[in-house]
Amino acid sequence: MKQLLHSNHPFRIFLITGTITIFSLIAVGYFKGPSALFLALVLVLVEVTFSFDNAIINAKVLATMSKFWQTLFMTVGIFIAVFGMRLVFPILIVMITAGLSAGDVINLALNDSDTYSQKLNDSHVSISGFGGMFLLMLCLHFFFDPSRKVHWISVIEKPLQRLGAWWTYALVSLVILTAISFLPFNAHPQETFTAGILGIVTYLIVHGLADLFTKRQGLEEGSGKIVVKTGMAGFMSFVYLEILDASFSFDGVIGAFAITQDVVLIAIGLGIGALWVRSLTLFMVRKQVLDAYRYLEHGAHYTIGILAAFLLSGLFIHIPEVVAGVSGLVVVGASIISSVLASKKREA
Repeated sequence: MKQLLHSNHPFRIFLITGTITIFSLIAVGYFKGPSALFLALVLVLVEVTFSFDNAIINAKVLATMSKFWQTLFMTVGIFIAVFGMRLVFPILIVMITAGLSAGDVINLALNDSDTYSQKLNDSHVSISGFGGMFLLMLCLHFFFDPSRKVHWISVIEKPLQRLGAWWTYALVSLVILTAISFLPFNAHPQETFTAGILGIVTYLIVHGLADLFTKRQGLEEGSGKIVVKTGMAGFMSFVYLEILDASFSFDGVIGAFAITQDVVLIAIGLGIGALWVRSLTLFMVRKQVLDAYRYLEHGAHYTIGILAAFLLSGLFIHIPEVVAGVSGLVVVGASIISSVLASKKREA
């Protein structure tokens, strides 16, 4: 029993999430019936599927943070992810884009979910522009990084790395955004460009400040290596993770309305899924999964690139969310298989 309660044991890591999941689903089944229970399970599965690559990136960042900031990410961060991003943030989006008061939007959400869903869908240009460019910056930053030592698909990654500089990924993202914004068949060029620029600038500021404070902290410690992030470095990494989670959750929240129009059921289903993603992140950190599967991080970034492409393509055509989710799982699965085969080859 003592071993089960150890902080690194999977039972301890997933205990709270599992308990909340069981009681939440029992409540849904009791108050809303079996059909609602089934829809809630589908929403949980959708959220975990769409956010699996998010957990991989989170684990990479979380592993560099101090225990204090890791704990804050798993407590306050979960509250922000579940209630902030899956419930409050969509309401704020509708308030801003539709010009409605908070009371009017909440009334729509609870009493006229069809109209609320439509209002949220009407804001897809801003959401796709911001989220797509933020995720594209994250993807290109990884592949243009000249200091990266491990390559998975060398024919793609090595040429990109040779072009790598601190400004390359931002310039490429800006060129792509400009091209997308002013295509003849883009009905909202100004809105696309503004939202995209905001996504690029947000990534540069948050990621840049996190790196700056981390390097300063390393110098203060008198070490040539970057130390575990504390203080402002830890805080900026925390902020970065929350914005990253927001970028991943946009598409999932909108896509959830294709499954059900019940706002409360969406919040419960996606909220439970977000809890599992956070616990999965902690599991990856404690078990050092990224070290064991050397190409897993690469697979996650390819998947992020695919998701960014789907978000930006959504400005012109409708692509079912399931396509993005399945594509991501296939790429991540391939990276895991490649990692296992590479490990066996090294051992041989």
